[in-house]
Amino acid sequence: MNGRIDAHQHFWRYGPDTHGWIDDSMAPLRRDFLPGDLAPLLRDAGFDGCIAVQAQTNVAETEWLLSLAAEHDFIRAVVGWVDLCGPQARDDLARLTADPKLAGIRHVVQSEPAGFMTRDDFRRGIAALAEFDLVYDILIYARQLPEALEFVRAFPDQPFVIDHIAKPDIRGGGFKAWRRDMEAIAREPHVWCKLSGMVTEADWRAWSPAAFEPYLDVVLDAFGPQRCMIGSDWPVSTLAGDYRAVTGIVTAYVERLPPPDRRAILGRTASLVYQR
Repeated sequence: MNGRIDAHQHFWRYGPDTHGWIDDSMAPLRRDFLPGDLAPLLRDAGFDGCIAVQAQTNVAETEWLLSLAAEHDFIRAVVGWVDLCGPQARDDLARLTADPKLAGIRHVVQSEPAGFMTRDDFRRGIAALAEFDLVYDILIYARQLPEALEFVRAFPDQPFVIDHIAKPDIRGGGFKAWRRDMEAIAREPHVWCKLSGMVTEADWRAWSPAAFEPYLDVVLDAFGPQRCMIGSDWPVSTLAGDYRAVTGIVTAYVERLPPPDRRAILGRTASLVYQR
């Protein structure tokens, strides 16, 4: 089952304690975002399913996301969270993967200090993912790409997916360094990339689709269409645009590509990587 898949979106029941990362600049996100809110947006934009990704650093949210996926067939898979640095990581993975919709794990490395990806305890947790056939989503800023490169090289048999094209500073610059580092990490054949999260790295109120074309050119040239997948980053993306406008950046861009490449980016790659 393929079809069009939004490879990156979130659900939450908002709470100031559980979602402290939503600061005053993101005040419109301080409410619940649930499957019933997303389903009509998916249909309207021509998507058949989605991958739900963690937004909290607790196992309870992962369990909740899996319960939503059990209730709603369009949620094809979940990328959850466990404490990969903790002694209970393997036990948590064993328990959670009893649910076949758990397809991956993510940690918010963008908020961690330099050197986090070299930590022995974190790497022990990453090493455990192979036993459970799980993907690892890499959430970083562009400045962390050199560290991420050494990290992925340490696990050549582990599938990795870079979220949000590694969050380049589209608003402020740094394109050349980002391009160099993305081209380097793309040479690792076990790394994929999500074409997502771009609008919130740009000027929220003054972006145009053309502004993202140089970034999409780099990623597609470096990774190839077969290792790229579309993602909305909904509802975070609503800070900068509605669902159709945000996903339309990529859906319009790929119209220039041959049909097999278009199908890969719009769903087939996500289906293969997350085994859905």
